[in-house]
Amino acid sequence: MNADEATSSIFRPAGNPGSPRRGAGADFGRNGENGLPSRNTVPLRPRTLKDLFRWKFALGRRKEEPAVPSSEVPDYEASTVSPNQERLRNPPKKDRFQITWIGHATFLIQVGGRNLLTDPIYSECCSPVYLPNLKRMAPPGVPFDQLPDIDGVLISHDHYDHLDRATIRRLGAKPHYFFPLGITSWFERMRFENCHEADWGDVLPFGGLNIHCVPAQHFSGRGVFDRNRTLWCGWIIEYAGRKVYFAGDSGYSPLFAEIGRDYGPIDCALIPIGAYSPRWFMHPVHVDPREAVRIHLDVRARQSIASHWGTFRLTDEPLAEPPIYLKKVLYEEGLSQEDFISLRFGETLIV
Repeated sequence: MNADEATSSIFRPAGNPGSPRRGAGADFGRNGENGLPSRNTVPLRPRTLKDLFRWKFALGRRKEEPAVPSSEVPDYEASTVSPNQERLRNPPKKDRFQITWIGHATFLIQVGGRNLLTDPIYSECCSPVYLPNLKRMAPPGVPFDQLPDIDGVLISHDHYDHLDRATIRRLGAKPHYFFPLGITSWFERMRFENCHEADWGDVLPFGGLNIHCVPAQHFSGRGVFDRNRTLWCGWIIEYAGRKVYFAGDSGYSPLFAEIGRDYGPIDCALIPIGAYSPRWFMHPVHVDPREAVRIHLDVRARQSIASHWGTFRLTDEPLAEPPIYLKKVLYEEGLSQEDFISLRFGETLIV
């Protein structure tokens, strides 16, 4: 059974022999053996509410040196380009991937005659109610009404900046939705049928593509009482022997070397570089640019594109800092600036 055939029911792929399936109601935050990631686990839990209050409100909260001197970080101004509509309407017809950054973790990926969106969010705020401090700081790189017909949507986890109800409603029931374990009930409440739930290690055939669900080190939850009740993941899109890796959202872990071993080399990796400060609080669940470069090397990516920055102000680092920090790390590591790039909103790259 493939995704094109699954038009009337939720698709639940079979698990690996000996691996228990988990869905809504399971706790995905427990440690694996020897403190290393195991199937459906992460080695580090997110910080506690006490830590959160100390970060946000405590007068004596920990101070950290900025990753880049403030004198080297300009005031933030979103860098945008008008999307190339001719390219969007006529992507490469062979085995090339065409990738357009819309903003945050939202990319339009076009390959093999299919149009895919990752973690789409077009809302003006990334929270269940409007909060001015979480408002969008840059317009979507491709306006919603200029998107091509969307065939598939890849969801990495259920946080509001990655699973946006208003955007999903606008996309409607026509696309096929791919998401990790436990999120099925959310889509059932939307009354969508083209839904495909996956565990780490599962592969979902979709119209000539193979979509692999791969591990990440993160957490989940949309409220106070549902922490880690659903899984989180990254995705690898494979077509004609070429691969694009969407890392979703993650802290750094040895699991990236495992992904490189099992799936590499990767033709292009979409790796988060923002929402990392303060490090004492964020490091288990969000990489900084230095760790993002480690992921680039671990997964054996030929090229990487920065994601998860410049769209929403989620953490303490200046909005303009992540790509500057990234360039600094690439220089220090002796890598080309072209190895790991930051696209402008609306910019398209063919790989």
